[in-house]
Amino acid sequence: MTTGSTVVIGGGIVGASAARHLARQGVKTVLVDRRDTGRATSAGAGIVAPGTSLRDVPAFYELAKPAVSWYPELIESLKEDGSGETGYAVCGKLFLAQSDEEVEELGPLKARFEERRDAGMTNLGNIELIDGAAARSLFPALRDVPAAMWIPDAARIDGAMLREAMTKSATKHGARFINGDASLVIEGGKVTGVVVDGSRIAADAVILAAGSWTNAILELAGLQLAMAPQKGQIIHVRMPGQDTTRWPILGWFGNQYILTFAPDRVVAGATRETGSGYDTRVTPGGVKHVLDTALKIAPGIADGSLAEVRVGLRPFADDGIPFIGPVPGIDNLVVSTGHGPSGLQLGPYSGRLAADLAVGQKPAMDLSTFRLDRPVVVS
Repeated sequence: MTTGSTVVIGGGIVGASAARHLARQGVKTVLVDRRDTGRATSAGAGIVAPGTSLRDVPAFYELAKPAVSWYPELIESLKEDGSGETGYAVCGKLFLAQSDEEVEELGPLKARFEERRDAGMTNLGNIELIDGAAARSLFPALRDVPAAMWIPDAARIDGAMLREAMTKSATKHGARFINGDASLVIEGGKVTGVVVDGSRIAADAVILAAGSWTNAILELAGLQLAMAPQKGQIIHVRMPGQDTTRWPILGWFGNQYILTFAPDRVVAGATRETGSGYDTRVTPGGVKHVLDTALKIAPGIADGSLAEVRVGLRPFADDGIPFIGPVPGIDNLVVSTGHGPSGLQLGPYSGRLAADLAVGQKPAMDLSTFRLDRPVVVS
């Protein structure tokens, strides 16, 4: 591949990062985005603390370690560019025990998190076991719990704000942004450009970062990845008179969560609706599922104002592992997608890796685990 010109298809967190990384290197870059309803970046909650995950997928941590380590550098670089706010903050996380049995599990879980930290995973810090009163002092809306684990270095990000900041930075460094529907131009076994709403744009390389819509674009290349949209409904509550800016993330033995943003916003999520297709409706059942859990954990938010429900379609790989790499048999085409519920943790770094591949640079990590033609074993 050459450094002449690159088109990035998809303006979510991955594509915006790829375009910015290319533009900052002086590569002629065009970012094309359709602004689809249901884009995961716009709905995601933005917990940046993969070291606290309960997932049993080793490849996730393989990518998460450098991805999260790179976040502070990315945020500082965006500040230097004057690209606007990102919502990134180190706010800490409480991992809750809700029963005596779960209290017993906190010690071994703490040891597991500390093992990850000692192996180089950031965003953990000096982990402590604390009692329920101490937990409620950090998150006043929390229910009575017998104990919790305090992870002080966990962080959060506003996905929509980060995407806008990276897009703004990319254009500042010379990237061109086009709102439109892109399709691939493949000639002689290689991609030579894209067509956007009838107009052809020549390119030496194309990065496909279209999230849940990736497979539709890949049809022309004769490839379909083992992934599908997974719908998530996420509830936003306003807490008038409460400053939630520094309230920590809440997690527990389960796959839902609560986190907060300034000045008074509480975010609770999320459904994991496998097999949803491209359904972006807000449903009573989905809202009830999220609210039932959120109010059980944090009954103090019951008197807040229900501000909105966001719906995102996560590009969920069947084996839970992202796809990052060149398309077999089609030169000059790189794909980065399939991040599932971890897009805001992994996406910026994945976009950077895809950008390096597109211009023929050696990526900063071995990507063989994430190749597009790997055998996919359903997790």
